[in-house]
Amino acid sequence: MDASEHKNQEVNEIVADIEKDLRYISGIIKQKGREILSNYTITPPQFVALQWLHEDGDMTIGELSTKMFLAFSTTTDLVDRMEKNHLVKRVKDPNDRRVVRIHLLEEGERIIEEVIDERQLYLQAVLKHFSNDEVLHLRENLQRLHQDMRID
Repeated sequence: MDASEHKNQEVNEIVADIEKDLRYISGIIKQKGREILSNYTITPPQFVALQWLHEDGDMTIGELSTKMFLAFSTTTDLVDRMEKNHLVKRVKDPNDRRVVRIHLLEEGERIIEEVIDERQLYLQAVLKHFSNDEVLHLRENLQRLHQDMRID
């Protein structure tokens, strides 16, 4: 094996380690999120829907189903349950009365903010052993990775 092949093998091993670490981190965050959600009356898919509405504002069921990678009918059922729990409401689009948008209500907003606050406190506790510079570098690298992976 020449130097170039050896270098490629090292890079491949490092990339495999990064992928594995990201997968494990994602799993831990998902599990921690579910533990936090157990204190609320919403399911993980409802939380994801509320998060999209919180971040992107009102949207149609079609737009929400596309973002969540769910069938339209599944998203409709999800929205029905959230509407019954006063987390969201359907509103007519002021520009086109034929279009119905899903609007996040105060209770949905409160739940999202509380859960995200708890998740951030958890992450803060995990990062307490990192220096400020390490935290800044981690943020920069994760933002860059996210940007390069983003699908628009």
